[in-house]
Parts: sequence; structure tokens; C-alpha cells
Amino acid sequence: MLAAMALGATGQRYSFTFEPKGRTDTVLYIGRYYRDAVTLIDTARAKNGSYTFRGDRPWRRGVYALVAQDGKKVVSDICIDGSLKFTVSGDANLSAASVKVKGCKVNRQMFEYIATEQAAKREVDSLRELKKDEARRAEATAAEERLIDRMTAYEKSATHPKNANVFFDLQNACEAPEVPDSVDDKATWYRMHYWDKLFAALKADGDLKGTLLYSPQLFSKLNYFFYGPMLYYADSDTISKEVDRMMARTGGDTALMRYVLGHIEPRYFRSTKNVGWDAVWCHIASEYYLKGRCPWALPGTITNMGYNYNRIRQSIIGAHGQELWMADTNQSADPNDWISSHRFPTPYVILWFWDPDCHHCQEQSEELKKLYDAMVARGEKRFEIYAVGYESDVEKWKDYVKEHKFNWVNVGGTNVNIDYQEAYNVHGAPTMIILNRRRDIIMNKVLPAKNIMSFLDDYEKKHQTPKH
Repeated sequence: MLAAMALGATGQRYSFTFEPKGRTDTVLYIGRYYRDAVTLIDTARAKNGSYTFRGDRPWRRGVYALVAQDGKKVVSDICIDGSLKFTVSGDANLSAASVKVKGCKVNRQMFEYIATEQAAKREVDSLRELKKDEARRAEATAAEERLIDRMTAYEKSATHPKNANVFFDLQNACEAPEVPDSVDDKATWYRMHYWDKLFAALKADGDLKGTLLYSPQLFSKLNYFFYGPMLYYADSDTISKEVDRMMARTGGDTALMRYVLGHIEPRYFRSTKNVGWDAVWCHIASEYYLKGRCPWALPGTITNMGYNYNRIRQSIIGAHGQELWMADTNQSADPNDWISSHRFPTPYVILWFWDPDCHHCQEQSEELKKLYDAMVARGEKRFEIYAVGYESDVEKWKDYVKEHKFNWVNVGGTNVNIDYQEAYNVHGAPTMIILNRRRDIIMNKVLPAKNIMSFLDDYEKKHQTPKH
């Protein structure tokens, strides 16, 4: 496969010269993309304001990064496709509008395309600003529509098969689908067909996979699909189904599976803000890594993933909350005196894991107190707060509770039936868990106090018992 995608055999010289006017870097690098990282693979030193990369190595057809001296900032993208000798000149950042290319048609076409797109975007921004002026709104709207039509025609012409090269092959493969006017649910149709062109292109051109895996386009498309507006607020079941659909379309291709799962798995594992994303991670772990479908994963990685899976799955939304029995501020050692987290008459229980030394915990606890006291005063006790003091200094915790008059259920210390940190994946404060009437977990992120009542209202609307 590498031979099919490589340009130039060993011994064939290459010479790529860049002339960014006014740039002061001592060296520049060429880097290869993979997901959101760039691996540096070639170096050129400055000489009279230019940087020339020379050698006799074979080059994989694709998009590469020209990287600044710090080894991190990408100055510009470049294409290597056919020509192994070319010169690119322009301003210090090689901005597309300034670039002149000699000896390489694909780079010339790429920079012209980018410059045209950027100019159109600036024009759109200006017209949208003009539309704020009521007197000129109609004029600006008409101009914007003409611009959109002009750019649509330009893009179709520029990416026509007659202009085929690595840049436009990638553009076409990663192009967004056009939703038919006849479709009612346009958002769902768009999501369901988002990957059609890419997998059709891979099927038509087997060599495209190697180019695609090392391109910024695939990363951007994958990032937009899973973390953009289509799925960012979707429930965990919907996201998990999309993961499965994506994996099915790879046809078991190990390189594609590794790219996709290696990109999305860490994001869902590390998320602390998105509701339900931990359940998506559990799905990825159990269905792919722990079932032996990821042969690239090292044994230590699988072992660690299994440990995290067993820990996290207990506290995902939908799981039954484990019952805690803990001592209150009296700190009795007799289990008969301990208080249960589940045995309250209220429809909901809020498990509030907090630390009196934590500033955020202090602020949130005060807001919770206002909400709780007002609710009790109205005689509408919709939930109980089971507040677990996440503090090893028991006397400090007890003094804080007394001083701030927290009138909910206060428990803490080491007199407890199970390890609540493991049971509810509590590895920092504050942590909030909301349990429903069955004491199943319905929320495992910290909600601001002002949002709790509206969250419960929304939950009840979605889970109301049908009336017969």
C-alpha cells in the first residue's frame, strides 16, 4: 500500500522551497498530520530569507503542515502530489491571498481556492453587518444570495473531476451532504448521510485511505460530527448508535477503526461537563476495547480500561444508585444510627458531595440552602439533600454545617457502609448526583441551584406516567 501511495523512489531528489517574506525563524519543519497532532518529519534552515527542504526520501501523497520554529504553530498547509520540486513565496505567514507558487499546480490550485473562500467569508460577514441597517437590509440580503450562488458555482467548478488532485480529492470526500428539499426532518437526514461521500470515495479509491488518515480534513470532519451541533446535546443512546454506525461502515478496517476510536474515546472519558457522555465512553469501552475488537490496544491499556469501566458504569445516568448508610454529625459508630440515602418520602434525592475548604463548594452550598429553605417554607418538599462532607477533618466539617445552618441531611466521616467514592465515581468536590423515586441516577453533573427545579420539571415531562 505504501508503494502505491508513495511519490518518488529512493534516490529521486526532492526540493521544496518556501520564501515567507519577513519571517525570522532559524528553521522551519514539514510535519505529517494524524488526528490533532503533527509529527515533524523534515527540517530546513533559513538561508537568505528562504527555506529549502532537500533529500531523496519517498513522499506519501497528501496534505502536510509547514511548521514554525517552535515546532507547534502551523504556518501553512502544503500539498505533495506529483511535483517534487516547487517554490512557494508570500508574506510571513504565507496567507493564501499573498502566495505565489512555481512548479506545482496542486499547491497553486489549493492556495487560490482557500484565498477565494476566505474573501467570500469576509464579504458575507460585511453583508451580514450591513443587514443590521434596516434601510439597507433588502440590498444586503440580495447581495448575499448572489454571493452564495456565485460561490456554489465556483466550488463545483474548482472541485470538478477535471481538476483532480490530492487537495480536491480530500475536499470532495469530506464535503457535507446536500439535503433534498423534499425531506421534512432535515437535521436527522443530514446526520444519517453525513459520511456517505467519504465512504463512497474510499470504496472508489482504495489508496485514498492512506491519504485521508494523515490529513487535517478527516480530523475536522470527525470533530464536527461528534462534538458539533449535531450530537453535542444528543442523549447518550443516540451518540452510542452513531459510534456503532461509524464502526460498521469501516468494515473492520483496523487503521480506520483505530483512528476513529482513538479520537473519540478519550474525549468522552475526560468530559466533565456534558451530560451522559460517560455512558458513551462505557459503551465504547465495553463494545470495542473489552471485547477484543481493538488489536492495537496494549494489554495494560485494556486492563486500565476495564478498571475504569467497572468504576464509571455504576454512576452513569440510568444506573441504580447504590444505597449509602452514613453517620450524621453525631458520628455514631452504631450502624443502627446511620442514615440511608434512599429512604426518604420525597420523589427525588440530591446527593451532594462537598468540601468546606472548597470555594466552589461553599458558593454552591449557599445557593442550594436558599433553594432548599424556600422549598421547605412553602411546604413543597420536592427533594431531600443528602449532603456528604468530603472532608477528613470531621470537626471542621461539623462546625461549618452548624455555622451555616444547613438544615438538610448532613452525613460524613468514616462511618459508612460502602466506599461512596467508588460507588458514585466521586473523585473531587463538588459532585452532585440526583436520584429519582426509584433511586435511579437521572443526573450526575453539578447543576447550578437555579436550574434544579427546571431540570426536574423537564424530567417529569419526559418521563410522565401515561394516563389510562
